[in-house]
Amino acid sequence: MARRNQTLGEFIIENQKEFRYSTGELSKLINAIRLAAKVVNHEVNKAGLVDILGNAGETNVQGESQQKLDVLANEKFIQTLKNREIICGIASEEEDDFISINSQDENHQNKYVVLIDPLDGSSNIDVNVSVGTIFSVYRRITSVGTPVTLEDFLQTGRNQVAAGYIIYGTSTMLVYTTGHGVNGFTLNPAIGTFYLSHPNMRFPETGRIYSINEGNYVHFPQGVKNYIKYCQEEKGDRPYTSRYIGSLVSDFHRNMIKGGIYMYPKSSKATAGKLRLLYECNPMAFLAEQADGKASDGFVPILDIQPSELHQRVPFFCGSRQMVEKAESFMQEFGL
Repeated sequence: MARRNQTLGEFIIENQKEFRYSTGELSKLINAIRLAAKVVNHEVNKAGLVDILGNAGETNVQGESQQKLDVLANEKFIQTLKNREIICGIASEEEDDFISINSQDENHQNKYVVLIDPLDGSSNIDVNVSVGTIFSVYRRITSVGTPVTLEDFLQTGRNQVAAGYIIYGTSTMLVYTTGHGVNGFTLNPAIGTFYLSHPNMRFPETGRIYSINEGNYVHFPQGVKNYIKYCQEEKGDRPYTSRYIGSLVSDFHRNMIKGGIYMYPKSSKATAGKLRLLYECNPMAFLAEQADGKASDGFVPILDIQPSELHQRVPFFCGSRQMVEKAESFMQEFGL
């Protein structure tokens, strides 16, 4: 039973029995992510005091400019996960290809792969707006003891054994699920310990917030345009409030607590969508479903989409169940 203010370490130990494959590795993996999160949090909090703001002068595999903190967070998470020797592979939004990890133990039995967006919303760092880390964990498909292959990473979201995010804001929180509900832990910076502050998190069934970059309105599908008009209509409990931070972790976190919908549809500018299926959409969809919410591409559940490549993009609608279903009804009526 989750107890408010118990430490993340205590929570992990008490709930190990809920893991389908309880050998301790998944617990160690969550602990490794906790450690890396504290390191990145320390660096984020130094922004403005040391030279970690701004563009790093490089682009990632998607052709997007990398911020200095993108590079730092990517290095810290990969290094921490590698050093613990508990996983067999990592895929990062900031890397061209997956990384196969060969343990120093020739008989290693590591079973898990991690997919990670090391610093979501990193362009907001320069203006002191909340950013985050998103992670997803799968059991490998290929034989234990052999190098991982692309097949181990291209699994549907339904196969996730854990997923979560860390939000670096007014307080730092680690929110995650292993398929038995969603719990949030807040970092006490004085002693470096995460405490359970948000047990059994749930999306309200509906809400009054819609989150979308309306600057792209003219490029959206007709179904999305009509849903936005529906949100703005003065009728019943509407109009809804528009709230868009530009950091998926921040927008998702607010909507899960207050009730709302987050949308990043395809458009004439981004014909496949903008968000990455494996690094952003799958983990957030897993969290949403575990918190009584819903996530889809406007037509089918995100967790049912079969990935075809590491950096695949998809449209994304996620949040309170009734609001997502209403948006889907507009998509299905008016199409793409």
